[in-house]
Amino acid sequence: MNEKSVIKPVFNQSAQALNYELPDNRIAKYPLDERDASKLLVWKNGEISDASFRSIADYLPEKSLLVFNNTKVIRARLPFQKKTGAQIEIFCLDPESPADYQVAFQQTQKCSWNCMVGNLKKWKNEPLEKEVLVDGKPVTLVASKQQQTPGNVVIEFSWNDATVDFASLIEASGILPIPPYLHRDTEASDLERYQTIYSKIKGSVAAPTAGLHFTDSVFEALKKKSISLAEVTLHVGAGTFKPVKAATIAEHEMHAEKIVVSRPLLEQLLQHEGPLIAVGTTSIRTLESLYWLGVSLLENKQLSPENLTVEQWSPYRKEEKPAVKTVLNALLTYLDENQLSHLVASTQIIIVPGYEFQLVDGMITNFHQPQSTLLLLISAYLGDDWQRVYQHALNNNYRFLSYGDSNLYLK
Repeated sequence: MNEKSVIKPVFNQSAQALNYELPDNRIAKYPLDERDASKLLVWKNGEISDASFRSIADYLPEKSLLVFNNTKVIRARLPFQKKTGAQIEIFCLDPESPADYQVAFQQTQKCSWNCMVGNLKKWKNEPLEKEVLVDGKPVTLVASKQQQTPGNVVIEFSWNDATVDFASLIEASGILPIPPYLHRDTEASDLERYQTIYSKIKGSVAAPTAGLHFTDSVFEALKKKSISLAEVTLHVGAGTFKPVKAATIAEHEMHAEKIVVSRPLLEQLLQHEGPLIAVGTTSIRTLESLYWLGVSLLENKQLSPENLTVEQWSPYRKEEKPAVKTVLNALLTYLDENQLSHLVASTQIIIVPGYEFQLVDGMITNFHQPQSTLLLLISAYLGDDWQRVYQHALNNNYRFLSYGDSNLYLK
């Protein structure tokens, strides 16, 4: 089937439909002193109200299940200097060999990563070297170009100390990447504040920023209201900042990202009866991808782990939509038959107006850039009301983007 033939007319709308004017002075360049001091815009069935994030538990329905993305931002920007003095920056995107994030971080001799390279034209084919102090011990890190395609370079990293793993090397020598629209260098405070307090699994090059507002006291308030919590992992790629520049939504190519979901999480989703609230667009994409992965397994029980993926437009090609419990049981059966404790897959899902949400009932999120795939997702949930929400925020001094204020959307 021709992929274009399955794309509904709504997808042929201009990307300009997802545009709004965002003055630079409304972008939060730094976080507030206290994470949970941000404003909270509450949209519930078309009604808008203003609150403080500290009181978010008061606005969440009873018996809600909140799903968080526990990914951790890595110090992915590795600066090198050639003998000529030219500065080369290697931005690690995702591991190539070994391809598993945790295994790649544990390597003690060499590993390869897919990277973006700054000042690439000044780097011919010679290896780059730098000395890194790891726990006070000098280690020589070498970067060698292996393969190059438009927008991506496979870099092999090697080093001369088998007692040091790659995670320790980038922790000691790398720079934490902050969003380009902040127009400033990474500062010491970002090392703490551009991570959620529950981040665990290293692998992202951008934070799941909806979670930056959560504090221990907010979690305590959720506990008192008997709101359940769960975690998934989606490693956020640099593609999250890629604007929709194509003439229509249908022509935009969505980036792929790795998701990891545990068996207990699938069981929790299966047993939960109340509203499912996703914290952030990455949690939304993970949960909705789970549904379509389960549908694929129902259609083809012989799918191998390496073929477990959600393609960009595949959800829109499905005529039948099985019950959520049927889909979740298919995922659990797949784990049993393959003796797996975690579901690992790739997703390229793009959520746009016209998408029908299968698992997610509500969402906590920040304000997003104009013409971004994140704003596409929000418009898929709110419909045209997203414009009223964003205009309300602009009129009422809300702070925008990663370090900005928060939203709670409920139907």
